Amino acid sequence: MDKLQSLLEERGPIKKIGVIGMGYVGIPAAALFADSAEFDKVLGFQRNSPTSGYKIDLLNSGESPLKGEEPGLEDLLQKVVEKDKFECTPDFSRLGEMDAVTLAIQTPFKDPKDLLPDFSALEAGIRHVGQYLQPGMLVVLESTITPGTTTGMAREILEEESGLKAGEDFALAHAPERVMVGRLLQNIQEHDRIVGGIDDVSTQRAVDLYEPVLTKGRVIPMSATAAEVTKTSENTFRDLQIAAVNQLALYCEAMGINVYDVREGVASLKGEGITRAILYPGAGVGGHCLTKDTYHLERGLQIAKQADLDFPQEPSLYVTARHINDFMPEHMYNLTVEALARINKNIANSKVAILGWAFLNDSDDARNTPAEPYRDLLIDAGAEVKVHDPHVLLYPDVEISQDMEEVLDGVDAVVVFAGHRQYYSLEPRQLQELSGQTHPVIVDGRNVVEPDAFIDAGFVYKGIGRGDKNGHEVK
Repeated sequence: MDKLQSLLEERGPIKKIGVIGMGYVGIPAAALFADSAEFDKVLGFQRNSPTSGYKIDLLNSGESPLKGEEPGLEDLLQKVVEKDKFECTPDFSRLGEMDAVTLAIQTPFKDPKDLLPDFSALEAGIRHVGQYLQPGMLVVLESTITPGTTTGMAREILEEESGLKAGEDFALAHAPERVMVGRLLQNIQEHDRIVGGIDDVSTQRAVDLYEPVLTKGRVIPMSATAAEVTKTSENTFRDLQIAAVNQLALYCEAMGINVYDVREGVASLKGEGITRAILYPGAGVGGHCLTKDTYHLERGLQIAKQADLDFPQEPSLYVTARHINDFMPEHMYNLTVEALARINKNIANSKVAILGWAFLNDSDDARNTPAEPYRDLLIDAGAEVKVHDPHVLLYPDVEISQDMEEVLDGVDAVVVFAGHRQYYSLEPRQLQELSGQTHPVIVDGRNVVEPDAFIDAGFVYKGIGRGDKNGHEVK
């Protein structure tokens, strides 16, 4: 009998699970594992650091540190804590008690130009696991990673730290997260789960881990590297779709037409064999995933090119799409400058209110928010900037207010960066009164306001893709 298979049968079914990384992926995953009758205990591992150690007490009291709208999460946390099925701990030595350990740790790029990811946090997590790894355990990477990482770096570190051999003494797999903030529990339960082990035995053990938490979703087994490519490419394709409609929006602005009319027309073409998955344009792309997963995929491609395989020499379509989406905050800045110029105001010394710091509507997730490079451009130009967000309470070096009236008081320009629900009810007369301006500026990056209502009230309006309105007469 295969040595690993024998060890797994000796250990028996997975009963104790460790989840490293108490964030947007790890917290809901741990809660769902703990809620399953198949598992006895789940430990969430969180460093007791100055910046994130506060999560430990919150989670152990059944409270979620994730703010914004996250249906069902806090109720589920309270349930599994009360049943003593979930506990958060900073004691990584307890990893040795687990049957399976998952790692959900961020994997950013310090500088995408060099295609070198910052795996320092992930490496530290893997080393923790390796130090306490026991024969017959399963280790699963859920982080989005460069193709080849599971069978390469992760395997090497685990073997070096433990003295054990992957595929013989312990199981190793990659099962990438596929969640969106605002529907974390639903996504984990209903989305199909990609599971890729370094061998068939590892794959099956990982399947056994994830199947109990799926409701509508199914497990799709494959190799570890194929799973890595699946995750990076699905986010790359979404980024590509967004870039396509953002480019279209820029074209429509230049041609004086409404991108939303064009979008509706394109989306109307339906029928067998027809796919026109056109998304919506906006002020920019944020979040932890889409802003860097293209570079993970591209890095994997660069590694593959070293094998002397024949590839097209054209610039990468995916990286070009990334550049388009990264340009959108700069375009928002250009629209702001143009709008202020129409009322003979210079960006320098102008007062600008940014509405929405989170990258996603009705969320507190501000990772890689496109509002930040926009704010930086304003400050560099000499503008005074205030930020409002109902969900984001704290952000490094940025003061964020939940008082809309205070933020809008005396501003020259109101700029919408997030499609939070409350921004859809903005009233032009109220904004005009708060601003104290006869002709205040509004720049809409998420199509949340009705242009004509603001134009009729005397606003100078600019909107992404609204070439039909951006050149209006000031009333």
